[in-house]
Amino acid sequence: MSSASIQTPIAPATDHLARVFAQYPFEVVRADGVWLETRDGRRVLDYYGGHAVAALGYGHPRWVAALEKQAREVLFQTNAIPMAVRERAAARLVRFAGLGLDSVFFVNSGAEANENALRLAFKLTGRREAVALEHGWHGRTAAAGAVTFGAREKWYGFPRAPFDVSFASRSDPVAAAAAVSEETACVIVEPVQGLAGAYEVPTEVLAALRRRCSELGSLLIFDEVQCGVGRTGFPFAANRARVTPDILTTAKALGAGFPVSAMLLSPAVASRLRIEDLGTTFGGGPLACAVVETVIDIIESEGLLANVERMSALIRATCITGPVTGIQGAGLLLGLRTSRPAREVQKELLARGIFAGTAADPNIVRLLPPFTLAAEHVAQLADTLAGLGS
Repeated sequence: MSSASIQTPIAPATDHLARVFAQYPFEVVRADGVWLETRDGRRVLDYYGGHAVAALGYGHPRWVAALEKQAREVLFQTNAIPMAVRERAAARLVRFAGLGLDSVFFVNSGAEANENALRLAFKLTGRREAVALEHGWHGRTAAAGAVTFGAREKWYGFPRAPFDVSFASRSDPVAAAAAVSEETACVIVEPVQGLAGAYEVPTEVLAALRRRCSELGSLLIFDEVQCGVGRTGFPFAANRARVTPDILTTAKALGAGFPVSAMLLSPAVASRLRIEDLGTTFGGGPLACAVVETVIDIIESEGLLANVERMSALIRATCITGPVTGIQGAGLLLGLRTSRPAREVQKELLARGIFAGTAADPNIVRLLPPFTLAAEHVAQLADTLAGLGS
């Protein structure tokens, strides 16, 4: 693939899709493991993971078998009917997290999980304000978009936010804590900010926010939609930071390709829930729950948390080369800081058979590969980067 072809957008495959996504100049027709196959027969090493979704890579036989088995048994049923697979998935997620967050509400997407978390915080506290961190991303729905940094100026679209929002420092623990007041219903934080460029919020900031929320009765929400379910080498970034929120949201790697998300709730929050406080049609469906149970079992039984840490360390040790001047982030949510525009580096990588992402930071190439990444794949990335020149 030539660099010229990368820079030329391809026409949509159909005129019937809403043209709201910029298109990469290749079409994926098959995928296996960490590899994508394009329509013209080329193999591309996937360091983007379907935007952090493909945690197990593509075509994992146990993932496929679990989905097929559940589809043959019961493919869907309402949450008003008890199902053992739903109970098992929730219990497995609680044990995997190990944070003492002992109740689970399943929904369908990260934005939906955040929307419900925010609504619950306002309902339980009766307050009027949310605090979010600068540069954070939480989704495109009304509440989640309201706490997404820069959304109102760029794409929000609603005439007003559903509540007051203030944005606090992501790097200064004193300033971050000072932004929380007696009017604050909740503070929502990505412990590792994905779109911002794999920026790991300092533990001191997270701990300061935990203390301040506890003092004032505000709820602390960790948005681990992108950084959760093993991506940092821990079950959640909360485990890595040793800071426990009141509500944790997660998605993406949770289904490893199947649409599912979840809220994990502290006992204090869960004890205040009443019938009809939360609701969903498709959330907690048996297909999604069978996948969740299997994804966690694969991560644990195949030692993928340890592999994430090994591959992360290997990337840090070998990939500061060519245009890369530094590496930030955690686990396999990494940002390669580049000496020239990241989009330029991304295009050059793609021309050489490696697909990576970019970020809001114009000098960050973002890596979100499957947890099954191997040393040979890291060596390919390092060699390719070295060949790009500074």
